[in-house]
Amino acid sequence: MEISGAKMFVKALQEEHVETLFAYPGGTAIDLFDALYDAEGIDMILPRHEQALVHAADGYARSTGKVGVCLVTSGPGATNLVTGIATANFDSVPLVCFTGQVPTNLIGNDAFQEVDTVGIVRSICKYAVTVRKREDLARIIKNAFYIAKTGKPGPVLVDIPKDIQIAMGSDEYPTEVNIRGYKPSEGAHSGQIKKALEKLKNAKRPVFLIGGGVNIAHARKEMTELAELTGVPVVTTIMGKGAIPTNHPLYVGNIGMHGNLASNKAIMECDVLFSIGTRFNDRITGTIDTFAKNAEIIHIDIDAASISRNIKVDIPIVADAKVAITKMLKYAEKLDIADWVSEIMKIKEEHPINMNSYSGLTPEKIIKTINEMYNNLIITTDVGQNQLWTTQYIEIDENKQLLTSGGLGTMGYGFPAAIGAKLGNMDKDVICISGDGGVQMNIQEMATAVSYELPVTLVILNNGYLGNVRQWQELFFNKRYSSTCLRYRRSCNRDCMNPDKCCPKYTPNFVKLAESYDAVGIRVTNEEELRAAFTKARENKNGPTVIEAYIDPAANVFPMVPGGKSLDQMIMDC
Repeated sequence: MEISGAKMFVKALQEEHVETLFAYPGGTAIDLFDALYDAEGIDMILPRHEQALVHAADGYARSTGKVGVCLVTSGPGATNLVTGIATANFDSVPLVCFTGQVPTNLIGNDAFQEVDTVGIVRSICKYAVTVRKREDLARIIKNAFYIAKTGKPGPVLVDIPKDIQIAMGSDEYPTEVNIRGYKPSEGAHSGQIKKALEKLKNAKRPVFLIGGGVNIAHARKEMTELAELTGVPVVTTIMGKGAIPTNHPLYVGNIGMHGNLASNKAIMECDVLFSIGTRFNDRITGTIDTFAKNAEIIHIDIDAASISRNIKVDIPIVADAKVAITKMLKYAEKLDIADWVSEIMKIKEEHPINMNSYSGLTPEKIIKTINEMYNNLIITTDVGQNQLWTTQYIEIDENKQLLTSGGLGTMGYGFPAAIGAKLGNMDKDVICISGDGGVQMNIQEMATAVSYELPVTLVILNNGYLGNVRQWQELFFNKRYSSTCLRYRRSCNRDCMNPDKCCPKYTPNFVKLAESYDAVGIRVTNEEELRAAFTKARENKNGPTVIEAYIDPAANVFPMVPGGKSLDQMIMDC
């Protein structure tokens, strides 16, 4: 039996068990949308901007473990996906993005809304292809889903010209995949595992450094068991937070630029660093020459290209984190390192991260209120100070999950990601913590949350600045606040160093903005109002709630390792 390419597209989604499709229509995708009109089992979500659309698919994928699926039109529809594709690529999120394209006979002729979509995204995704023949469509879609979710997960883009959508062809959808040259690693080399564990067994000051790869592999339970079996303390990257519960007695904290003192000292003073699922990026390592300079380093990662790329390792193991950890559980032993663990935990106890130097309402108080009030939670963040405070103070266990843009650091990610996470997890509370800068990059998605009656809570930490850049300007640029004040008017005298300055009124009024969308808006100015605000948000079951919290514009994120400095050159406060 023959069917159109558009109907094959729908059949492919059904065969791949796609339940939620984030889609925005347009001319070169209209045949696909028409075929989807009567499709059963696919929930079509219409965000208000394509960038938010792909972030929502990303949040859906991270929170559910399923592939996130997007559909947009050609030209600006496709180019609006670029930031989200790069975000997912950095953080290894499985996405399949479908884009409409002008008919094949017009490709290269500068047709209306034509861009070389594949050429644009090729360097920021696992695979990108334009379908040139109707008979290849089913196979390409099958391959796309397989590539996205196997090996090191990541985004894939399939560009479908309009004539392919209407062309007739076979209705058969492949049941198997055979891609020459693509054979993702599935096992873990037993010899290397045993060699690594022998090295660990002889260590006096070992540390597990856990990155996002453990969370991506859904190996939190196994990682907790491994830590308990060996007794080795655990530090995490921002993306690895939650790999073991944050209240676990072996959990030290985050490392890197805004990590705690105990975690950074553990890295600098360990003799064996056992790392799993991290790229060793510059925000983690500080100066490479001084990073764990006295340690022998073991590195498990599913991506062979990530091993010894930034930090030279002694024992490389190419494997999926869950597979490797599961195999390690068969051979690992308890270590006699109680004195080392006590030393690290004493530093953690004596040098806690807090905001006690700031009066009034602080991000710490807000996030600790969330910790106290929510037990079954997905929390997303935007990027900037809001992200860093959240990763410092949020508590994560087996019932809580943190979603954030780690590698690319994408402002505007948090709120649409929360929408996607809620759509995939209607039984969980979902909170987005954002800044007043980043939230305005995709604030239009309030309409999406209202339209789909999603009880998502958006917490806006309003300090009137692009706070993270402002902090750097304060510390390293003599308080020259260039383009970071969000109260700025052309009529300002820019005398931002004057303590008697009189700043204009903040724009917008987020409470009124929320209400204009038919959402609930609440303003919080002191700690005493927090519990009531979150209680009201939880009682709002039919739509989103915005909690705008005014915080000190001068509040900074500490500790901090200045860019290009070693992890032992931390600024604790100022």
